[in-house]
Amino acid sequence: MDGCFANFSSHHVDVAHGSVFARVGGRGPALLLLHGFPQTHLMWHAVVDVVAQRHTVVAADLPGYGLSVVEADPSQIAAHSKRAMARMLVDAMARWGFDRFDVAGHDRGARVAYRMALDHPEAVRRVAVMDIVPTGDAFAAMTSRSALALWPFIFLAQRHPFPEQVIGANPAAFVHHCLMDWSQVQELRDAFPDEVVAQYVDSLSRPGVAHAICQEYRAAATVDCELDDADRAQHRRIRQPLLALWSRGGVVDTMYGGLASWTKWAERPSGAAIDCGHFIPEEAPGETQRRLLEFFGAAHD
Repeated sequence: MDGCFANFSSHHVDVAHGSVFARVGGRGPALLLLHGFPQTHLMWHAVVDVVAQRHTVVAADLPGYGLSVVEADPSQIAAHSKRAMARMLVDAMARWGFDRFDVAGHDRGARVAYRMALDHPEAVRRVAVMDIVPTGDAFAAMTSRSALALWPFIFLAQRHPFPEQVIGANPAAFVHHCLMDWSQVQELRDAFPDEVVAQYVDSLSRPGVAHAICQEYRAAATVDCELDDADRAQHRRIRQPLLALWSRGGVVDTMYGGLASWTKWAERPSGAAIDCGHFIPEEAPGETQRRLLEFFGAAHD
């Protein structure tokens, strides 16, 4: 959807273990935007123009998603861990001239964002996470109710190639179901323009993408939980200011207590519930813009 990124340039950079694609535009301090599943950087289409008036925005495809590639043995789950993905993105930002930056992520991108803040405090100034709790906490406190709501955590982590085959059989149905099931819209186009949805489907249909996504979910259920457990045992916390936003009445709100998890993980957390479904930047772009500009524009130590 080039119209929403009309003043952005496209960049593709090689890094260790793969390559990263992003759209870059705007002026001011650098802000890395990371999307969730089953999307690409296009999920920020309704937000970027306003945010780019005050920030140099880098809207990236997560490694393995969209046009970003993880080059690894297909059986290597650790190559798709949030630690590995964060390292690739930090390297890409440095290659583009941004050694220090802010980061905001939604869903899977938020998981990469908080891992990036933990592992690379020298690079990350501030971090915003949308509609998640830490991965280890999500699994540790999972109930039958939350497991049904968070079904991709279980299904996409199943042994190769079963989930890949299911996605590949009808990627359009898969994307449409996720967007409708987790949002509060009556019609897809109320928040997701036809051309954006078409590109989400096209991305999921591209050879290797479904497998990379499933590997990322397999890593979440194993490597990422182990990393979170190790950090918790060492009382390692996010030192940067952290903003958490979540869907009012959604899974994070009703099953995980909203900001409660982040008070245990971050030294300077803040947050709020947003009146929309899971896809906050697309369902509530005005509120998303306001919250991001307020948080990332504030003076912090």
